Amino acid sequence: MIELFSNISVKRRLVFGFASILLLSLIAIVVSIARLNGVAAATRTMIDEPMATERILQDWYRNMFAAVPRATSIIVSNDPGVAEFFAATAKASAAASEGLQKEVEARMDTDVEKKLFAELGARRKDFLGTRDTIMALKKEGKSDEARQMLREIYTPKSVVYLAAAAALLGEQRRQIDEAGQHIEQINVASRNLMIALGVTILLLGSTLAIALGRSIVQPLERAVALARRVAAGDLTSRVENRARDETGQLLDALGEMNGSLSQLVGDVRLSTDTITVAAQEIASGNADLSARTEAQAGALEETASSMEELTSTVRQNADNARHANELVVTASGIAVRGGAVVGKVVETMGSIKASSGKIVDIIGVIDGIAFQTNILALNAAVEAARAGEQGRGFAVVASEVRNLAQRSASAAKEIKTLINDSVDKVDEGGRLVDHAGQTMSEVVESVRKVAEIMGEITLASEQQSEGIEQVNMAIGQMDEMTQQNAALVEQAAAAAASMREQAQALLGQVGRFTVADTPAALLAPARRAPVSAANRLR
Repeated sequence: MIELFSNISVKRRLVFGFASILLLSLIAIVVSIARLNGVAAATRTMIDEPMATERILQDWYRNMFAAVPRATSIIVSNDPGVAEFFAATAKASAAASEGLQKEVEARMDTDVEKKLFAELGARRKDFLGTRDTIMALKKEGKSDEARQMLREIYTPKSVVYLAAAAALLGEQRRQIDEAGQHIEQINVASRNLMIALGVTILLLGSTLAIALGRSIVQPLERAVALARRVAAGDLTSRVENRARDETGQLLDALGEMNGSLSQLVGDVRLSTDTITVAAQEIASGNADLSARTEAQAGALEETASSMEELTSTVRQNADNARHANELVVTASGIAVRGGAVVGKVVETMGSIKASSGKIVDIIGVIDGIAFQTNILALNAAVEAARAGEQGRGFAVVASEVRNLAQRSASAAKEIKTLINDSVDKVDEGGRLVDHAGQTMSEVVESVRKVAEIMGEITLASEQQSEGIEQVNMAIGQMDEMTQQNAALVEQAAAAAASMREQAQALLGQVGRFTVADTPAALLAPARRAPVSAANRLR
């Protein structure tokens, strides 16, 4: 049951426990009320039926019991006043008995009651008949016969009559006793049921309370034990928990805390040992640093003298760079002017190329005219041949014109060829001039860049000269700081020794904690050899 509760929250467990107790108590209350209602109903039934009938029968029986001696007194007595004295009482008693008989008859339910009532009715009728007969004999003056009949018949019948009434009354009392026993049985059963319910509720409540208590207390006891072991320095505990309630979360948190503390202690041990080694190395390094500091002071003096020579050299370089910058500026101006001239040449070559193109166009026109003239001369020669002798002179002229046209065409072709060759050479010259222009532009750009570089060199040389002067000042300050470093080295040595002592003291404090299966390599790292002074300077 505890494992069943382990995945339920404490709040829900408490609600479930109290709700279960309340439910069982409610069931006990409901059952008790039902049993009490049963007792009340049985008691009410007994009061309403057997007891009420018994009271009526008791009243009827008293009337019967009183009627027998009253009738006997009247019959036995010779005094007429006795009959008159009992006349009213007898009449009232008879009327009451009639009414009680009817009431009793209405309440007869069982076969036994009906049988006894019928027998009582028959006995009463027989008794009343005998009484009336005797009374009639008494009135007729037959007193002796009446007394004889009283002794022989009336008295035995009155006994039987009263016995029948007593039997019916006894039946009612028996039913009352039976109802009382039934009520007592209900009472005993109710008491036993209440005891059983009480014991059941007690057992269930105790079981539930114990289970709830254990489900809450046991994880808390484990948590307390774990916390005490952690307080005692034992960090080797492992928490195995499958519960998901608040106590399970507490155990998980304590387990995580234990693991974190174990990790922390291991890290502190590792760090403490590392600090101890580092303190030893620092002490050794401080000794080397002291010796190097003295050597550094001598080297700084040599560096100062070398920096003075370097200052003069840098100043000379700055003057040379300034002069070279002036020359480069002059060359840059010349190159710019050469570039402008090349640009004009490029424009002129372009103009020549345009003019050559126009000449080519004109020669083309001349070649076309010569071609058309040749065709016209050929047509004229044909027409002169048709004219015969008359056109011979015209044919000669046409032939000459044709020859001139052909020569013109040949000359135009030669001129066109020469012009085309010139145009090609002009194009080549234009390309060369363009290339020269680009080259001059590159030269100008290069000269400009050289001028900028020389300017930067000049500026850098001046800044370098100033920087070297500052370096000289810094070297002087370094010399002074070196002397101060020597004093600081001694202080650092003392601090390293103190840090080593504190690290050993911290290791002793952490050593009281026990961690689970910590590797020796982590708790005792290998000692490193002290680093030499030469290696530290690298």
